[in-house]
Amino acid sequence: MSKIALCPTCGSKSRIKENNGEVIYQAVQDEEAFKKIGQMKKALEKFKAKAESLEKELKELKLKQQ
Repeated sequence: MSKIALCPTCGSKSRIKENNGEVIYQAVQDEEAFKKIGQMKKALEKFKAKAESLEKELKELKLKQQ
């Protein structure tokens, strides 16, 4: 993930890149943020579904073991 900090000149949230010791600030656009949030939500839902599936399987295995 990118490093995020406040730009010292405009105060907006910006991505930081270092090039030969020089720090470059690039403003984060709302569209970019929304796109990343959407990607993260999709990934979270995927992992949540997988975790629920594994919990169900674990319960079944515990019942069979008894």
